[in-house]
Amino acid sequence: MGYRPNATARQLRAGRARLIGYVVGEFAGEPWAYLDSPYFARLTGATSAAALRHGYALVMLPAGTLQREWADLPLEAVIVADPVQDDPLVEDLLAARIPVFSDASVAGRTGAHWVDIDTDAAVRESLDHLRAGGARRPALVLPDSTTRFHRETLAAYRAWCARHGTPERVTLVPTPGNGPVVRAVEQALTADPRPDGLFVVAEASPPLVMDAARRLGLAVPADVRVICVSEDESAAHADPPVSTLSLRPADVAEEGMSLLVSALEADGDTPQGVLLTARLRARKSSMHRN
Repeated sequence: MGYRPNATARQLRAGRARLIGYVVGEFAGEPWAYLDSPYFARLTGATSAAALRHGYALVMLPAGTLQREWADLPLEAVIVADPVQDDPLVEDLLAARIPVFSDASVAGRTGAHWVDIDTDAAVRESLDHLRAGGARRPALVLPDSTTRFHRETLAAYRAWCARHGTPERVTLVPTPGNGPVVRAVEQALTADPRPDGLFVVAEASPPLVMDAARRLGLAVPADVRVICVSEDESAAHADPPVSTLSLRPADVAEEGMSLLVSALEADGDTPQGVLLTARLRARKSSMHRN
């Protein structure tokens, strides 16, 4: 007869709103700018879809959100993607006894669960790949950020350089966006001595990174081998096609939502965290020049 149970009435009877908050901690200065990021756009969409499949709805909160913006919402948990170091939002949520789902920076905290990427392994694999392609002086272009991923990336890069006896070449990007990243790439490639490998962790359009090298008269991969941390599909269609390190946002969303729902619904012995392996897609930009 076309009958549908009234969701609001069922929630009142069960005493649960089935709402999960979602916020990106890294973009506190520009609350909604993360939606312009291919990585965060994919992570956000996949998280929303996974939540709906489990019978929950996502409530989007601005980065840098204050307690007054969420305190009156009937949230069952809050996902804090890429929190900055000592993020006060995480502390406020846990103090309010609202479960938090985030990266491994919350490991060991009561009421917190996480999914993260094995950053050390991802950086080593990327730099080893550049070295196998002939790069002996790889440079790192990194956001000036205190998120766990970026701090661990820098530490892993430094450890790799020490192990191979090569000087560190780090260029920090002050703000997100294609323009600042491209300027940082140009700065890195004009250093003396010039790097012969480039690991671009700061998110930018891969074709624009190739354009920056060409403007400086450099051929990729003959003069410099390049890997970008990116979910941008244009990487495969750049000239040359750009090697990318994927942080697997769709898998992070799926694993994370399953973990969080299991914790919320007390489904047996729920593990506190899951560590995933990044995925390196090797293309012509990082291959040996011969």
